[in-house]
Amino acid sequence: MTDTINKPVALVVDDENQIRRLLQLALEMEGYVVHEAASGQEGLAAAAFRKPDVIILDLGLPDMDGMEVLRRLREWSKVPVLVLTVRQEVQDKVAALDLGADDYLTKPFHAAELTARMRAIRRHSPVEPDQPEYKSGSLYVNFLSRKVVVGDREVHLTATEYALLRILVKNEGRVVTHRQLLRTVWGPNSEEQSQYLRVYMNHLRKKIEINPAEPRLIKTEPGIGYRMIESGMSEKA
Repeated sequence: MTDTINKPVALVVDDENQIRRLLQLALEMEGYVVHEAASGQEGLAAAAFRKPDVIILDLGLPDMDGMEVLRRLREWSKVPVLVLTVRQEVQDKVAALDLGADDYLTKPFHAAELTARMRAIRRHSPVEPDQPEYKSGSLYVNFLSRKVVVGDREVHLTATEYALLRILVKNEGRVVTHRQLLRTVWGPNSEEQSQYLRVYMNHLRKKIEINPAEPRLIKTEPGIGYRMIESGMSEKA
């Protein structure tokens, strides 16, 4: 039995069986263990379960656009992603790169070029492990399903509230400034609209804090921003 423990893992997300087979052969020759997914949902689940070292992602998937897969993946994962698609328009390439793709290759492709590009993006990618789940005190967040639980009850956040929570969780223990939060959630033209941030942060705290008047999860750094308290620590805001 071939030892696969130290081999890099590649995930191919493409609905064309022939393309998946071609990629499997090429990648296995490069020493990869290859896993496959034929849809966006299947690909996201495999990314969380298989923890690949690199993902090859098609944009034309049957259940959701590959851009949406990429956007959702980047909510919790920094795994290198090579987009492999028939779309050749510049705007598609720009959109994919802006959403977090590491490289973009159009079909038809040469296997040698694809594997060379994969080596390149892996060299420049972080090695920290992905964490599709988060737990701190009574708060549990599943980034894959976007499920948020406080204690034994599931809470329903708006898209804006969830975006704020995700940013704070991903920067746990570090201060995220007002400007950073406004720019990321509302866009670059909203950096001075601090009233938006105060209102939505109050809404978020009411939903996830046991006692919103004495928050223990999200600490306010007066005049600077907010900080998610590190797991296992207790600190008053």
